[in-house]
Amino acid sequence: MQKTILITGASSGFGAMTARALARAGHKVYASMRDPSARGAAVAEMEALAGKEGVVLRPIALDVTSDASAEAAIQQILGEAGQLDVLIHNAGHMGFGPAEAFSPEQLAQLYDVNVVGTQRVNRAALPHMRALGRGQMIWVGSSSTRGGTPPFLAPYFAAKAGMDALAQSYALELVRFGIETTIVVPGAFTRGTEHFHHAAAPADAGRAGLYWSGPYESVDQKVLKGLAALEPADADPAEVAAAIVGLVAMPHGKRPLRVHIDPSQDGAEIVNGVADRVRAQLLERIGLADLIHPQA
Repeated sequence: MQKTILITGASSGFGAMTARALARAGHKVYASMRDPSARGAAVAEMEALAGKEGVVLRPIALDVTSDASAEAAIQQILGEAGQLDVLIHNAGHMGFGPAEAFSPEQLAQLYDVNVVGTQRVNRAALPHMRALGRGQMIWVGSSSTRGGTPPFLAPYFAAKAGMDALAQSYALELVRFGIETTIVVPGAFTRGTEHFHHAAAPADAGRAGLYWSGPYESVDQKVLKGLAALEPADADPAEVAAAIVGLVAMPHGKRPLRVHIDPSQDGAEIVNGVADRVRAQLLERIGLADLIHPQA
């Protein structure tokens, strides 16, 4: 069955791969990005794919840091497609460097993109999705929320942990409206995406220098090289897109809360397994077991 899908942050990386894969699977995909006019190559690639293969893949403007932009994007989709079946939260940004050297404004900006941005899109989309009585929400998280965490990625790790916590609460609060939630948990793919390459640097270069030229000299390179070394040679970020395509295709009521795609096996799947089971047990103990999964 063709579904209408919105994916945020779809100009590159996991988002672009997922948008293409979902379109090729027969869905009507709205691939959003902050400013399509500034992402000419990405837009041209999508338009070329749509023309060549006859798929429905439409670039759309959506800045997750703007209430008005989120509302406008949702209204455009509803005006063209009539409904929205699947919402995929993928937009995100990374920062790399000593935590102390990031300004409070930088930290707030990373939270705005990675966490608050999902709230803006939810508030625009959920009135319609709740009225439909059935839908699907997918959050692209990170194994860093509960796996091994190296230094110098604190702002990103903290933001992703916040997004993960928000996703868990939304899962419980939407289930009785027939909206199913899954958190997709990629590991540290250091190749095949632009995630690390586009990471923000600390604004306070002076403080950062005290780390780089002091007791933490060369540790930044050791972090990057170490993560790359843990990643198997055949690790393919397109596996994340394939997992999302599979989730969309699954029967309603049968989708898992989490799916891990972590070639490096940093331990997140083990810790999440325990934490999610404890969460489910609490719901059972307080008489809310029906919030764990929507009715099929």
